[in-house]
Amino acid sequence: MTDRSFPPPDTDNTLPGQSLSALPPEFGAQLETLLAADETILAWLETDLDTRLHFAPGLVLLTNHRLLARSGDDDNWQSYPLRSGLTLVRNDHSGVGSLELLDADSRQSIWRYSLGGDIAAGRLIEHFSRQLAFHLTGKAPSLPTQALCPKCETPLLAGQEECPLCSKEIHAPPSTWTLLRLWRFAYPYRWQLLAGFLLSLGSTAATLVPPYLTMPMMDKVLIPYQNGTPIDTALVTLYLSGLFGAALLAWVLGWARTYILALVSERIGADLRTTTYEHLLKLSQEYFGGKRTGDLMARIGSETDRINIFISLHFLDFVTDVLMITMTTFILVSINPWLALVTLLPLPIIAWLIHVVREKLRTGFERVDRIWAEVTNVLADTIPGIRVVKAFAQESREAARFRAANAHNLEVNDKVNKIWSLFSPTVTLLTEIGLLIVWAFGIWQISKDEITVGVLTAFLAYISRFYLRLDSMSRIVSVTQKAAAGAKRIFDILDHVSSVPEPVNPVHLTNVTGRIELRNVGFRYGTRSVTRDISMTVEPGEMIGLVGHSGSGKSTMVNLICRFYDVSEGAILIDGVDIRAVPVAEYRQHIGLVLQEPFLFFGTIAENIAYGKPGATREEIVTAARAAHAHEFILRLAHGYDSLVGERGQALSGGERQRISIARALLIDPKILILDEATSSVDTTTEKEIQKALDNLVRGRTTIAIAHRLSTLRDANRLVVLDRGRIVEVGNHDDLMAQEGHYYRLYQAQARNVDTEDDSARIEISGKDEGDRE
Repeated sequence: MTDRSFPPPDTDNTLPGQSLSALPPEFGAQLETLLAADETILAWLETDLDTRLHFAPGLVLLTNHRLLARSGDDDNWQSYPLRSGLTLVRNDHSGVGSLELLDADSRQSIWRYSLGGDIAAGRLIEHFSRQLAFHLTGKAPSLPTQALCPKCETPLLAGQEECPLCSKEIHAPPSTWTLLRLWRFAYPYRWQLLAGFLLSLGSTAATLVPPYLTMPMMDKVLIPYQNGTPIDTALVTLYLSGLFGAALLAWVLGWARTYILALVSERIGADLRTTTYEHLLKLSQEYFGGKRTGDLMARIGSETDRINIFISLHFLDFVTDVLMITMTTFILVSINPWLALVTLLPLPIIAWLIHVVREKLRTGFERVDRIWAEVTNVLADTIPGIRVVKAFAQESREAARFRAANAHNLEVNDKVNKIWSLFSPTVTLLTEIGLLIVWAFGIWQISKDEITVGVLTAFLAYISRFYLRLDSMSRIVSVTQKAAAGAKRIFDILDHVSSVPEPVNPVHLTNVTGRIELRNVGFRYGTRSVTRDISMTVEPGEMIGLVGHSGSGKSTMVNLICRFYDVSEGAILIDGVDIRAVPVAEYRQHIGLVLQEPFLFFGTIAENIAYGKPGATREEIVTAARAAHAHEFILRLAHGYDSLVGERGQALSGGERQRISIARALLIDPKILILDEATSSVDTTTEKEIQKALDNLVRGRTTIAIAHRLSTLRDANRLVVLDRGRIVEVGNHDDLMAQEGHYYRLYQAQARNVDTEDDSARIEISGKDEGDRE
């Protein structure tokens, strides 16, 4: 969709114009002959749907005098001069937007488009209103309060609070401070962490002993020996014992420190994964509708592993580095302040480099994580759908998708590595220069008899450790920013609040009868209204059939009753209690759900039937399977109820999977039953078997059924006909057929399709028979 935004009107209340060259090229040449010399183009909307909702290019264009329009299925341009009484209204329904031109008496025209053009339609309406007012009065009205988004000036619908563009997820760069939020997971292990810190302190102190002992060894043993003094064996033994003891102590303390912190980090990582997964399960269906499976898997898997490695290895090294540098600095200053000052000269430059590089790496690694999620998403799409991939011979296409995602990942990593590869050698160069400066300054001080050779030797030993740790600290910048990026993506999940919250003061249901009441229910998905002002009551044990065109709101009503989403307006009550006042898990225990595409988990048939009641006995499982007419085919399997169903139940046919799902619903004995087109994807013979199972399932339960074949709803007590998110008819089959309204037209249309299919089948069979006779 092309959408053109315009600045606000000038003081003379005229709107700025657009040139013909900015229009889609297929329309520009035609309009050049249609527009008058004094006509200026103000705004337009490209429509891409015709009256039959087939894709076809069209255009609605506003000038300073009129609306010009060409529909996708009509080559002629229609002109609508600006005049009093005209209004331009937009609506959206189930992914299709419509733009209606109305006057006081009738609808002049309607144009349809996919919702990608919704923003352009809003801007067209805004300009239309302003230009019409100017055309009639000579003065453009001021915009109403909050008519435009304050950020991008996108026109908002009436009652719309969020801009559809600005409300999209923004990938804010992670902050290193995000790592501090991990303290909530580290707090239960604070004493182990304290023990690890003390062990690090002792281990670091022990590693600083050997350089200190080299100083007297040089000045009191080796240099005097070169000057002719005999070696003091006892003194040498003392110094060597001190060196060995310090090395042994550092090893023991280092091992204990590493072991304790490794155990703690594993537990922190496990708690982080568990908490994130449990929180993910509590989020509403709406959250998962906007996320990719591969991305969520990457966050819980690889991101927590990265954080775990950071805590167990790199954070430990960082603490050790800080302790080593701090303690080394004190020792150097105590030995010789001037030499210590020269030693620390490169430190400010290295610190500045770390700050600069950290800012670049922080955003770079977060982007790397997001791009890596794209690679995972391709795998998460392709592997579960491998049957479809192979059926349509799209292996090369999926391989190309993976190569493209992998190439993008490589490109982003190369950019980050370019920064990092320059930084690390630069730090190494600065440390080498610092070492040369110490050598030069130390030799100069020795020549002035200000220090001894032993002092310079000790300094060089300490400075080697000092710069080694400084180099290690600079390298930890990379892993720290990676961990910060991972922590941000984890906390993005943990910070998300479910749109289906648990009640603050829960009401617990007892003796549920299954009476359902919908009071003025409305639901909006984002900024799009799906259902409006729905009111009805379903009595206990009553069967209600939901009927309507695709997109009329049937599945939305089921989702609201199951509380996968919360209503935007009105309320849904179960036995007189608002379902939002009942704990979610407790409420759903009373609902049995049979979907059009049943989902089975990897495991045995018995485990899948008992999914809603894990403690069910084998006798209860068999009883449910018998009622679902599944017992016979289960016994024909090699291992009976212990047979594996395969990934997503692929080892079973569609009808067999459906009967397993019916048995699963029967086992929990729900008071409310939801059938979402449970027989639409199977053949007629299998449908009869499933229908027998459903007859057992619905008996004595409040049932709400959606069926693709209207004939399967004849046994319903009432049929509720939906159209564009509203209830338009209610009654039984005979009454609704007598009214010859929406239901009658639906039924007749479906009957014609069935007749056509039967005729085609008869022709095909007849042709085959004739071929056989020949």
